[in-house]
Amino acid sequence: MSDFNYHEQLNIKNTKRLRDLISELPRFCGDFFRGVEPTTSSKTRIAYAYDLKVFFEFICNTNPAYKTTSMRNLKIDILDQLTALDIEEFLEYLTYYKSEEKEYINSATGKKRKLTTIRSFYNYFYKREMINNNPAVLVDIPKVNTKEIIRLDPDEVARLLDEVDSGENLTEKQKAYHNKTRTRDLAIITLLLGTGIRVSECVGLDIDDVDFNNDGIKIVRKGGNEAIIYFSDEVRDALEDYLIEREAVVTQEGHEDALFLSLQRRRISVRAVENLVKKYSTLITSLKNITPHKLRSTYGTSLYRATGDIYLVADVLGHSDVNTTKRHYAAIEDARRRSAASKVKLRTD
Repeated sequence: MSDFNYHEQLNIKNTKRLRDLISELPRFCGDFFRGVEPTTSSKTRIAYAYDLKVFFEFICNTNPAYKTTSMRNLKIDILDQLTALDIEEFLEYLTYYKSEEKEYINSATGKKRKLTTIRSFYNYFYKREMINNNPAVLVDIPKVNTKEIIRLDPDEVARLLDEVDSGENLTEKQKAYHNKTRTRDLAIITLLLGTGIRVSECVGLDIDDVDFNNDGIKIVRKGGNEAIIYFSDEVRDALEDYLIEREAVVTQEGHEDALFLSLQRRRISVRAVENLVKKYSTLITSLKNITPHKLRSTYGTSLYRATGDIYLVADVLGHSDVNTTKRHYAAIEDARRRSAASKVKLRTD
């Protein structure tokens, strides 16, 4: 049995991956990653590292001044020598490029994320007076068109749960697995729909994180903070049914504490949960690409419609900025404002 829990093991894995990535970047990048460590998650820092690797590969491959210099040997002076135009050319390059025989494309969303990384990178060195210029702030952030949030309608939620419960429309091969995973799958999907937790928070749950005395689960949020999320009787029933089966399973070493297990008796993975949600959801709708995140949106929508409290929704979903929640549920907010027009009567009949 490991001396570290799931979240500690995940951070160790991410830390090793991050160190490998940093070893490929210019040496001065190490200062940046040490500087942002207290305020970012290991997953965020890995994303930064990938983005910076693409940026410096672009510089070394396309800028004549650096074609003979390896990425690792670039000096911090390069940040002062690059201009806003260089960064704009990088964003255009991201539309389509090849690296190590693989092809990549980026939408406005991908470009925005990479520019945000470059801005954070420049800001770190500029604030510490290690460079004199900050051209990244001069580059406009790409406009990202707001997409309609995909969520399940109430009748679709009921049909999804019925499908997980019965497995009636699965293929014969899928039904063979369904006989072994039905109770687990129903517990997972009921939990996601009934609490709005992230799939990463779901797979990270240990048995001891479930508290039936208070009908709550202890989760670890993206930033590492712990939170208690409460659940309904429907979720309670699904979890209790699953735990009866779970107690009889002899797990592989190191996975004794995990709440949800794979057929290999290991902690279930994010990918496995994504696949099982896709498997069942395609049976009830061919028009919506349903993912665990869409189940989260479904819960947020239901909670907001029931309470009208955007701050409560933000808190339960773990949004650090309520404006994020407002953007996600703007359409519902507008509908509520419209309905207010008929609530106040100026004259009585």
